[in-house]
Amino acid sequence: MCNCGNKRSAISTQHQPAAQQVFHNNISDQHFVYSNFEYTGKTALTAIGNVSGRKYRFSYPGDVQAIDRRDEPGMLGIPVLKKR
Repeated sequence: MCNCGNKRSAISTQHQPAAQQVFHNNISDQHFVYSNFEYTGKTALTAIGNVSGRKYRFSYPGDVQAIDRRDEPGMLGIPVLKKR
């Protein structure tokens, strides 16, 4: 009897740790420092961080969001956002 099935499962499990390692590296953003920004516009605003690629949603005037420090220079260029 052919034992091909066991070889395939052994090969597929060898590649899983590398994929998991990449996945965990993407989640480790918790090590970055955040700044608070307040929205001073009149309606709502969605801004996308130029470094992290995160979407920041300011739903109403006065809304405050924590912004990844890596995205801070780009956010400072938006006139209706001010750093707190």
